[in-house]
Amino acid sequence: MLKSAPARLAPKWFTSVMGTSIVANAAVTLPVPGLKPVAAVIWACAAAWLLVLCWKLVKSGPAPLDHFWGAPPMALLSVGAGALNFLGGTTGLAIDWTLWTAGTALGLFTTLAVPYRMITGRIDASEVSPTWLLPVVPPMVSATTGAALAAHLPDGQGKLALVLACYGFFGISLFATLALLPLIWGRLMRGGVPSPTLWIVLGPLGQSTTAALVLGEVAPAPYGNAARAFGLLYSVPTLGFAMLWLALAIAVTVKERPEFSLSWWAFTFPLGTCVTGASALSARTGSAVVTGLAVTLYVLLVALWLSVARKTRWRQT
Repeated sequence: MLKSAPARLAPKWFTSVMGTSIVANAAVTLPVPGLKPVAAVIWACAAAWLLVLCWKLVKSGPAPLDHFWGAPPMALLSVGAGALNFLGGTTGLAIDWTLWTAGTALGLFTTLAVPYRMITGRIDASEVSPTWLLPVVPPMVSATTGAALAAHLPDGQGKLALVLACYGFFGISLFATLALLPLIWGRLMRGGVPSPTLWIVLGPLGQSTTAALVLGEVAPAPYGNAARAFGLLYSVPTLGFAMLWLALAIAVTVKERPEFSLSWWAFTFPLGTCVTGASALSARTGSAVVTGLAVTLYVLLVALWLSVARKTRWRQT
């Protein structure tokens, strides 16, 4: 009797890595003492879970290309950033460079391949959804995490090339997001957008806020002042719109009370990017109000992460 082939791993499982690692990475951006040791343990769990999922992906073979393939590159990038935050030194830097390179390459692939397959009719594009953002957000995560790597490079052509590349990634993701947001907003006005996926929109908003601010801190002379000014002017209105969207997402979620599924992980990573964005803005401006916002958002993030992690079971969904 022939053995049946193992079920292919759904790429949406990598959202659990993203959601867990952002809880750890966001903690180190907050001016709250005592968080880093606990955050390091959470990051280690995310890193171990990433290894398990990668092994299962290799064992079962990749699932067909769809929107959720934006999750694996973001999982690689976020775990890599945690390596730099919690391991540090040569080891942390080497791990981050490796995962950043792999995550960036895969993210650029999904940014091009998934929209192409939609345009050519190989992926159903009949109903717009916030999940359409997933394959185009990874370059923005590359821009954010690449800034941390640039900070470890000496001034020169290498650092300049990396910073310029990160701004290029910023633009790729930003303009793709701007093309999709009006479609998503229109669909939202007509109804029919599930509340968990509604939270995905927070991802490019919070991540671009973070990227604009942290890139401004590593931009080399003579562009540093202009880059920091751009980061401030971009981040404040974008974070403001993110808070409006968060309020809408919370209201819709409370009204719908959705049953648990893997889509609940959309409550975590996108919200975590708003925490890092608010933290970066707080560091840039010294605003106590923005600091309070970052801490409040982090408390909400941890509460949602604990709820989702507790309910998650190993199953193919």
